[in-house]
Amino acid sequence: MNLKDLQEIIAQEFGAKAIIKSDETSFPQIITIPTEKNAEICDYLYRDQHTYFDFLSCLTGIDNGKTANSMEVLYHLCSIPFDMQICLRVELSRENPTLKTVSHIWKSANWHEREAFDLLGIYFEGHPDLRRILMPADWEGHPLRKDYEIQQKYHGIEVKY
Repeated sequence: MNLKDLQEIIAQEFGAKAIIKSDETSFPQIITIPTEKNAEICDYLYRDQHTYFDFLSCLTGIDNGKTANSMEVLYHLCSIPFDMQICLRVELSRENPTLKTVSHIWKSANWHEREAFDLLGIYFEGHPDLRRILMPADWEGHPLRKDYEIQQKYHGIEVKY
């Protein structure tokens, strides 16, 4: 299976608008999908016998900054039986970065989604335990956002960087 085959499978199941764009030059190759279909497409790619992406190796959140006014989530998927890797890309609004969880599909998404929530403020609807994982529970802001302002004090203690 190659990228074109995978695109045809997705388009056949979810319609032509299920693929916003693709990049064949990168590794892994990237398919950009609609925000509102992220969990459905991921679930299909996991369950379908022709794709079976059985391993989510990484979920990455990216803040593109105020100029772009967007954020991204990248799902790095691997189909071990078919020896194929793919990256699904979803673009989000910076004002309300919200996606459906995929933690019910791949258990590894649980930690990755919590990390993206903690450090970037991306909210994953339906996540079973969406709380901070690296920063203290009462930490102000999300440190990997480009507009993050460093706290000067935490519980009366000066924070030095």
